[in-house]
Amino acid sequence: MQLCYAPEMHTRFGQLRTVTMSINGIHANADSSAHIARLLAVADKRLATCREGEFAEIKAWRRAFSELGLKPTQYRCASESLLRRYRKSGELPTLHPMIDLCNAVSLAFAIPVAVFDIDQISGALTVRPARGDEFYETFSGETEHPEPGEIIFADDSGRAHARRWTHRQSDWSAVKQSTSRVLIVAEALHETAQDDVERLIYTLTDAISQIWPTATQTD
Repeated sequence: MQLCYAPEMHTRFGQLRTVTMSINGIHANADSSAHIARLLAVADKRLATCREGEFAEIKAWRRAFSELGLKPTQYRCASESLLRRYRKSGELPTLHPMIDLCNAVSLAFAIPVAVFDIDQISGALTVRPARGDEFYETFSGETEHPEPGEIIFADDSGRAHARRWTHRQSDWSAVKQSTSRVLIVAEALHETAQDDVERLIYTLTDAISQIWPTATQTD
């Protein structure tokens, strides 16, 4: 599964660091709770010292969103939204073992982690400014058109799989009970982003190999 960026993305955000992995052979009948518990303990320790808005990882995304003309407290990156919700409730919703694992990793590293159902994506996935004619399906089943210039994850058919960059994914390619192939994307903008996304993907790879021992990583 190919992920690429429009040239202007690297020009505007030269500090961006991204890691991806494609996994084939996952299923919903798996138990990721032990790994999630360890990751939540890491998040708990960080949140005990300060709120998520003070994390370097979150501050970097807030600056990027401001540069894109988005109010950082209205449109939060996915990791900040997760941390904020977790800090208030003390719980991580149970949705699917893969989603739950990726959410827990995102909480532990304070880095947005997206997971897409590969079979719902047409061709390559490109992070780029929207034209405005792309289709985005909300989790309530409605169809929207991203605003022109808004950063989206778009496939070759013109479908938007995420709006406002790392703010929100689409229900169209969200992981479901029947999902077997996923693309995982982690993006970071802070000073130590390279080292942190590498540690993140190592953590995920190790967990996935234990939770889904027959799953394979593909190009």
